[in-house]
Amino acid sequence: MRIVMADDGIRFDGQVKSEKPLGGAETAFAELAEALAARGHDVCAHTRCQTELTWKNVRWLPLDDSRPDLGVPDRADLYIANRSNHLIGLCPKAQKSIFWIHNPARYLLKWRYQWPLLRRRPIIVFSGQSHLSTYPGWAFDGGRAIIPYGISPLFLGEQERTRPPGPRAIFLSNPLRSLDWLLNVWAERIFPRVPDGELHLFAGAAIYGAVGAAKADKMAPILKRAEKLADRGVMLRGPMPKPRLVEEIRQARTFLYRGDPGETFCNAAAETQAMGLPGVIEDIACMKERIIDGETGYVVKGEHLFAERAVALLTNDALWRDMHRAALAKQRLWDWPKAAEAFEALA
Repeated sequence: MRIVMADDGIRFDGQVKSEKPLGGAETAFAELAEALAARGHDVCAHTRCQTELTWKNVRWLPLDDSRPDLGVPDRADLYIANRSNHLIGLCPKAQKSIFWIHNPARYLLKWRYQWPLLRRRPIIVFSGQSHLSTYPGWAFDGGRAIIPYGISPLFLGEQERTRPPGPRAIFLSNPLRSLDWLLNVWAERIFPRVPDGELHLFAGAAIYGAVGAAKADKMAPILKRAEKLADRGVMLRGPMPKPRLVEEIRQARTFLYRGDPGETFCNAAAETQAMGLPGVIEDIACMKERIIDGETGYVVKGEHLFAERAVALLTNDALWRDMHRAALAKQRLWDWPKAAEAFEALA
């Protein structure tokens, strides 16, 4: 098939994904493009990339900032508009159009979003049942599908470990997504019971490009507080490219994240689970779709239970081994080739 994809968020392309920290929606877009190309399709990805580039058989082409309709072809077998409503109408003669969204869908209920959905009737792709539930049945679309993000090959090569790592926990999300809450729980409830424990924070504004820069002032007080908790094992490491992050995850013992109402998939939970890392999360939005409660980690409610489960994973070697094995067996079965096949089935 001839497949055209478009995104007009931050500046990125497939090469950037391999070299710099990148947000979840951008990473998913690039991974899907590469997976479709690897399956033999002719894939063009139109983004705010700086120059034209061919990377892993995907042709990356820059959008015109003032006229995104320029350069995007009129025809394709499959057109995938990524997250921006004004991209829906591009490629008007595509045989099949998909609108791929990554945030809770309530924002689509405004008329300026409903109008292009009514006019073009694309299939809307959601990343899970929780995500789908944010879009009411009466709203416009040309069909609805659930296709979870795939897991990148980077996170799929881990072997079973017989010796648990030391008591190191990691946080991999946006600092504005309850990092302040986690710092409280760690400092007051977890660290006093695990005095040799460490909490490594791979978080910061850089991963979100210009959008992150705009939010940096809001992130600053949270990150400054994290720096002041060094005497309680908190280490602010900053965002890292995925290949380096894999090495850091290998040294960790558990993934800690409260979750956020704006979360619709959570790559951080999916990727760490695929590497066999047990996690503790709260039952918020999509989070319970990422961890199998009691088998590959814990899905809890409240600070007390969150801390209890985190302490158990940081200190109980037998428990850690059981959950580590279960995560490796059950949490890396869906990769990007399978996700690409699911997108193909919509054409």
